[in-house]
Amino acid sequence: MVSAVIPARNEQASIARAVRSVAMQPEVGEVIVVNDQSTDRTAEILAELGSRISKLTVLQTDELPRGWAGKNYAISLGAEAARGDWLLFTDADTDHSLGSVRRALADAVDHDAVLVSYSPEQEMETFWERALIPFVYCRLAAKFAFARVNDPLKPDAAANGQFILVLREAYQAVGGHAAVAGEILEDVALARRIKQAGYGLYFVAPMGVVKTRMYRSFPAMWQGWTKNLYPLVGGNLKSVLAELLEVSPMLELALLVVLAMFYRAGAPGILLAWLGGAMGGVGVARLISFASALWRNLYPVRYIEYFYLGAALYCAALVRSWWKNTRGGVEWKGRNYPARMR
Repeated sequence: MVSAVIPARNEQASIARAVRSVAMQPEVGEVIVVNDQSTDRTAEILAELGSRISKLTVLQTDELPRGWAGKNYAISLGAEAARGDWLLFTDADTDHSLGSVRRALADAVDHDAVLVSYSPEQEMETFWERALIPFVYCRLAAKFAFARVNDPLKPDAAANGQFILVLREAYQAVGGHAAVAGEILEDVALARRIKQAGYGLYFVAPMGVVKTRMYRSFPAMWQGWTKNLYPLVGGNLKSVLAELLEVSPMLELALLVVLAMFYRAGAPGILLAWLGGAMGGVGVARLISFASALWRNLYPVRYIEYFYLGAALYCAALVRSWWKNTRGGVEWKGRNYPARMR
């Protein structure tokens, strides 16, 4: 039996869809939702669902223990109550197509993995979502290459907390979520512990299996990515600077400044044409590279129109994430977590 565990804190907009989509999976014997002190209609919606879905059990969190992130504590309570041989950890904003769990179980067998994770398709309804989310995921795909993560001989490890199916025995052997209690990126930390213990991972981004709308407003999206980007790119200043140098269009800006200076100085037309051509060539190369990344990661290539806005937002969010994680503090779902100086 598979036990599905869903942490939920103020998820009235999406919790019903998530619960229904998981409960309809024949392999899921129980759905455990841990209501993490929600102040919206989440509890009311869960009560309504409970009257119609016999698989559903709702737990409540108590005071958050010292050293724990809220999501990790909620998941740990759900995992402790679960009875299944396999545990499916999924988020309240995730929608599971029929057959998703069956596919994950088959992937576990086919790839000798005790942890299977899927990166969901992204539902994007606003201009801001289409500008930033594909850009972020194209960058993450370059850093967390599936082939390296799935290679038992490589140290790379990653997972997406919106869909993690893990063998209970292996989960308990590495200490479960108690071992990553204070981690903001608990999914990556858990995958790392699983792989370091010698178990197999399988991480992919299949189409038509799982989908999600992560953020429903720009402030929520900004808060989410400024929480996660710093640890995702490496969790140190060197990795942040390297990422900014690679992503930000600084070369184009520098060429533009030089072009403007030479133009005002009355430089020969051939020099101005050369500088303009160089600037345009660099820009075209960047756009082609981004279009290729969109295509490889199954996003519409037409999103190339958001490249410069996406790059600007990404760089700003990365700098802000660095500051929050090292100097300020991370806020998420109404809770504040102190910065870890590193």
